[in-house]
Amino acid sequence: MTRLGTFRAYYLGAVCCIGGFLFGYDSGIIGGVLTFDSFKNDFDYSKKNETNVTALAVALQQLGGFVACFAIWPFTHRYGRKWALVHCSVIFCIGALIQTINTHSRPAFYIGRVIAGIGLGGSSVIVPMYSSEMSPARLRGQIGSFYQLLFTLGIFTSYWVDYGVASDISKTKSSQWQIPIGLQILPAGLLGLGTLTLKESTRWLATKEKYDKAWESLKWIRADDSEETNLEMDEIRAGVEYEAHAKEGFRMTELVDRHNFKRVLTAAAVFTAQQATGATAFAYFGPQFFKLLVGDEGTTDLLLTAIFGAVKFLACLLFVLLMADRFGRRQTLTIGALSMAVCQITTAIVLKYNPVQKDEPVASSGIATVALIYLFVIAYNFSWGPLPWPYVAEIFPARVREPGIGTGVASQWLFNFVFSLTTPYMIRDMGGWGTFLLWGLFDFLVAAYAWFGLTETRGKTLEEIAVPVDQRRPGTGSSRVLIEEGEGLDPKGPQVVVR
Repeated sequence: MTRLGTFRAYYLGAVCCIGGFLFGYDSGIIGGVLTFDSFKNDFDYSKKNETNVTALAVALQQLGGFVACFAIWPFTHRYGRKWALVHCSVIFCIGALIQTINTHSRPAFYIGRVIAGIGLGGSSVIVPMYSSEMSPARLRGQIGSFYQLLFTLGIFTSYWVDYGVASDISKTKSSQWQIPIGLQILPAGLLGLGTLTLKESTRWLATKEKYDKAWESLKWIRADDSEETNLEMDEIRAGVEYEAHAKEGFRMTELVDRHNFKRVLTAAAVFTAQQATGATAFAYFGPQFFKLLVGDEGTTDLLLTAIFGAVKFLACLLFVLLMADRFGRRQTLTIGALSMAVCQITTAIVLKYNPVQKDEPVASSGIATVALIYLFVIAYNFSWGPLPWPYVAEIFPARVREPGIGTGVASQWLFNFVFSLTTPYMIRDMGGWGTFLLWGLFDFLVAAYAWFGLTETRGKTLEEIAVPVDQRRPGTGSSRVLIEEGEGLDPKGPQVVVR
C-alpha cells in the first residue's frame, strides 16, 4: 500500500468520523447547558421539575437516534454510504438550529433534540460501516477507533466551551447557552462538505454490480492499481457475489438465521455493554456527577468536568496511536471492564464512608474519588470506548451489514436512552455511593461477557470473518476467500472457493 493510499485511508476515516466529534460535542454540551441559570430562565422551569427537564432534554435525542438506526439502513442500502452521510449532516443542522433559536418553548427545544438525534443516529450507523468497508485490514482497527477518538475530542471541546461561557458571560444573557448549542452546526456542516470529497464505498458499489466504479473507488482509496490491488478487488467482488448468491432476494428474516442471528445478538450485546459501563452517563451528566464527589462550589464541577474531557481525549488518542491493533479485541475489552469496575466500586466505598459535606472545602477523599474517576475514563478509552465500533462493523458479511450494524447500533441508542433518562433519577434517589456501586457491578458483568462471549477478529479481512466455520474446507483453520478461474457464480465473474 502506497504512502498516499495510507494518507487517503486516514483522511476518509477522519472526515466521516467528524460524526463522532459531533456526537461527542452534543453529548457533552447539554449537561453543562442544563445547569445554566440563563437556560432555566428562558425555558421557565424551577428546581422542582429540573430532574424531569434534564432527563427529557438528554433522552429524547437518544430516542431520535434509536429510530434513525432502523430508518437509515434502507436509505444507505439503496443510495450508498456517502449520500446517506451527507443527508444525516443536513438533518442534524436543522435540529441544532431549532435548539439554538430562543423560542422560550421547551417542546420546541425537545423537537430540535429529536431531529438532531435522527441525524446523529443515522451517522452512527453509516460511519463504522463506511470506514470498515474502505479501510485496509491492517489499519481497520485504528481507523475504526477514530470515531471514538473524535467523540472524545468533541466532549473535550464541549466541556471547555461550557466552562468558558459560564465564567465569562452573564447568567442573565441568552447567549450563554445559545453559543455552545449553536456551535454544533459547524462540525455538522464540515461533515457534510467533507463527505462530498470522498469516494463511495467499494463494497457497496460491488453489491450493486457497479464494478467499474468500484474499481475506481478502490484505486482512489489505495492510491494504487498494482497487482495487489487487483487481487483485493477480485476478493471483494468474489465475497460480495458469494454472499449475494447464497440467498437471492434479501429479507429481514435473514437476520435471524443461524449464523446471522448470533452476529446480531453479539452486536446488540456489545453496544449494550458499552452503555452499561457508565461512561456515557458521565459524558452527559459530568457536572452532576462531580457535584456528588466535591459538592457544589461555584464552577468547580464544570472545571473538573472539563479536565475529565481532556483526560478522556488524551487516553483515546494514546490508544489509537499505540494500541489499536496491537492486542486482541477480547483481551483488551475484558481488562478494560475489570479496571473500570475496580475504580467505580472503590469510589462508591469512599463516598459511603466519607460523604461529601456541604459548605466545606473539598476533602482528601473527594480528591481521591476524582482521581479514581479519571482512571476510570482512561480505562474506558483504552477499551470499551473505541473498540465496539470497529468490532461490530467487522462481524457482519456485506449482505447483511447495513441492517446488522443498524440493529446493533440501535441497541446502543436504546440503552443510551434508557440510561440517560434514568441517571438523573439514580443520582437523586440512590445518592453518590449507590450510583457508583451500580455502575461498578455492571462493569464486572461486562468483563465476564467480553471474556466468555466474544470471539477475536483482529487482523482478519472482512471476507475471512464473514465465512462461517462450517463452510471452511476441512483440515484448515483459514476462511480466506480465494479466486479461481473457471465456471463460477457469475459467467462474467470469478468463482468463490472457501478454505
